[in-house]
Amino acid sequence: MDYQNPDIITERSHLNVHYKTCAGTYQQEFDRMVTESEISLRGLQKDAKVFDELVFDVNTDYFDRNGGYEYAKEFFAEAYRLAVKESGGEQFVLSAILHADERNRALSDQLGRDVFHYHLHVVYVPVVDKEIYFKKSNKNPELAGTLREVVKQVSHSKKWPRFKDEQGHWVNSYSLLQDRFFEHMQNAGYTDIERGERGSTTKHLAVLEYKTQKEAERAAALAAEAAVLGKQAAQKKKLLDGLEKKTATMKQAAATFAEIDSMPKKTLGGKYQVEQSEWTNVSGLAKEGVKSRSAIKDLRDANTAQAREIDRLKSRLAERGDNDRSLEFLDFYTAKQRAPQRMAEVTADILRQPPEQQRTTHIKEKQHNQSR
Repeated sequence: MDYQNPDIITERSHLNVHYKTCAGTYQQEFDRMVTESEISLRGLQKDAKVFDELVFDVNTDYFDRNGGYEYAKEFFAEAYRLAVKESGGEQFVLSAILHADERNRALSDQLGRDVFHYHLHVVYVPVVDKEIYFKKSNKNPELAGTLREVVKQVSHSKKWPRFKDEQGHWVNSYSLLQDRFFEHMQNAGYTDIERGERGSTTKHLAVLEYKTQKEAERAAALAAEAAVLGKQAAQKKKLLDGLEKKTATMKQAAATFAEIDSMPKKTLGGKYQVEQSEWTNVSGLAKEGVKSRSAIKDLRDANTAQAREIDRLKSRLAERGDNDRSLEFLDFYTAKQRAPQRMAEVTADILRQPPEQQRTTHIKEKQHNQSR
């Protein structure tokens, strides 16, 4: 399958590391192995898989935090040693390449600089030990039923069988490979990696399907970010509308004050006089001012009472110890009082999501015919 990966930076292709290559094509090397009896096609179906691919994949930010390219080369050189062991020997490995030319678009956009997704592809022939016994019809009766030879039988299904665990659930042997990968790297000194999610039902996708899925996940993340930005924009618009309304009110008040200042007219006797309609307007404003004083006093008293209640709660929490934690609860309580609907939405969203993890490790089995 051919496709164009827009995240491949060809100027970095020389940084790719080839731990193993074969002289010709995969098929040519496979035919040579059959001819020289290195592998056996005994019992192989016509449509059976004869090439398997392992992808050793660790979260990009793990390498970005630990030294980047040079660290990745050492890490995957160790991972390749495990791949050789899992494939039954390096003679069955057709190619192994560390890709250093693929840009992680999401993380690069987030950090504002180029970050590259280091991962290891290993293509190999899946083989298992097949014991061949002498048949009863053998010319030498004494040899009947005894072991004649052990051949390397090509078999994907026997290499990676499914089986039932103690609870009767079907288990994919690839998940056990993830355990072995994690243990191998831990024993090699990479103690800061974490195993991927256990019990995952994720299928082992073809390369293009995998990259498509990652792009879909990135698109979903961007959509969520856009929704947040949209909500923030709506909040800012609401705030702006409020400021505009407040400004209009203040302008109206200023105009009213100017009008009041111009109302009285000084007489020859040194006294001031106003028209009846103007006096009615001024007296009405004065009465509203008196009423407002009472309302403002009530609001100030309520605000003072609330501040005292907060100080009381802080004191009680301080008496109980663990002040930092207590203040977190106080902040949550205050936020809930100020924005109950928003806090309910945030809490529901957090409970729907899995716990946050800093990094995970993954291995995905893929077909070679759907190559990178």
